[in-house]
Amino acid sequence: MKLIEIYKCLCDETRLRILNLLLASPLCVCHLQRVLKKSQVKISQHLAYLKERGMVICQRHQQWMVYSLPLSSCHELDANLRCLQDCVQTNPLFKSDRAKLKELMGCKSVQALLDEGCCSKPVRAVSLISSHKYGRK
Repeated sequence: MKLIEIYKCLCDETRLRILNLLLASPLCVCHLQRVLKKSQVKISQHLAYLKERGMVICQRHQQWMVYSLPLSSCHELDANLRCLQDCVQTNPLFKSDRAKLKELMGCKSVQALLDEGCCSKPVRAVSLISSHKYGRK
């Protein structure tokens, strides 16, 4: 992946917000819609852009697509995602997104929410569980 492609992906606020949320956990499009308060079409367009450039991967679970960060990626992407994780800690919008995600997910994994049919009914709040390679802050 070329460095310029990484920065093209990072120069959009919605894509930055998506990546910030994916640093916490793999997510279904419906989770991103709820947190970001954007349409399914808008979220899917941004996810497609990120996927085409290798910034996210997706996996089907029943009728839902679950997006996550790649497990193995180039050094440049890893460094920029670590930087993003550090920088968003003081930004109110990104902190708010993480808080909304925590409330939305509760103590359940994405897998458990999908098994329950997360996109068809509200989910409860408790705390976010994540085991991503970039860690959690």
